[in-house]
Amino acid sequence: MNPHLSMKIFTPTHTPPPSSPEMKQAVAAVEMIVGYVFKNKRLLEEALTHPSHPDAVSYQRLEFVGDAVLSLAISNYLFLAYPRIDQGDLTLLRSANVSTEKLARVAVRHGFFRFLRHSTPVLNDQVREFTEVVSGEVETPLVYRGSVKAPKVLADIVESVAAAIYVDLNFDLEKLWMIFRHVLEPIVTLKDLHQQPQPVTKLFDVCQKNGKHVDIKYWRDEMKGIASVYVDGKFVASGSSEYKEVARVNAAEIALCKLSKLMRMDDVSIEVIAETDGSFHIEEAKNKLYQLCGKKKWPKPVYNIKQDEGSSHEKKFVSTVQIATIEGVVCMTGDEMSRKKDAENSAASWMIRSLQELDDY
Repeated sequence: MNPHLSMKIFTPTHTPPPSSPEMKQAVAAVEMIVGYVFKNKRLLEEALTHPSHPDAVSYQRLEFVGDAVLSLAISNYLFLAYPRIDQGDLTLLRSANVSTEKLARVAVRHGFFRFLRHSTPVLNDQVREFTEVVSGEVETPLVYRGSVKAPKVLADIVESVAAAIYVDLNFDLEKLWMIFRHVLEPIVTLKDLHQQPQPVTKLFDVCQKNGKHVDIKYWRDEMKGIASVYVDGKFVASGSSEYKEVARVNAAEIALCKLSKLMRMDDVSIEVIAETDGSFHIEEAKNKLYQLCGKKKWPKPVYNIKQDEGSSHEKKFVSTVQIATIEGVVCMTGDEMSRKKDAENSAASWMIRSLQELDDY
């Protein structure tokens, strides 16, 4: 860095409205939690303001800084703490310590969400569900995803508070780490990684036991790396990240999620048997899937009734649906139904869910 350049904190030219008593109490409480008293308390107010809250600057800019700052702070720590491990393990350790999953648990542990100003009621339900699950877990670092998806807003708060401290310290990374490390504990260690099987390793083990061949292909798309999992040459899942190792882990996690319920192979596809939770309306699934294939310029879905058992009054049907995408053939199996039409709609609904899941990642 040029020694003649320096970082300066710029303040807005307009005078912000006075802080409410509730916000002053929130700021004091969070200062107590992190063990740091702000010189510019407006920074912490901003860190505790969701974009949905009206007439106030949100945490989005601070969250942008906090994401990078925590990643760098953790990288420095791991580099010094593990002088003999390679870049791949360092990348996995960093990813585990700054993941949405890990930071969301940090937010729950310290109760940060109760101090957040927002106007989005659905966040309350998402955070409540996640908090209930986390509260019932054994107090050990969770390296990879748990049973409930972590709300991103929780990780955003942790990153924003860290950035607020960093800016208030005039961008001193070393001081930030000294202050904020205890908030992030327990830090995920190399031992934790070894005790909780890495998804890529687990995927290869599972498929090897089933006599299947796994291949993970990787390429870069502009600024993002993409990894795709193929089992016996058939596409299963994709994952993306700025870092190759993390993209591989993400793809392996999704593949394991799909294959863990029941993995069956035939000469054209991988089939995932799923259970219905009643939350998805399937009556028009075939029509929706047909429209989706047309939009993506894929061939029409192919349905096949795989089960036709029982007496004429108690027949049960199970249908599969197969789609030939540009990345490979995907086949889903639906639930057991009393009518062929319902069985095909069930298969179509699970296919739509699977494709949506890939888009989410």
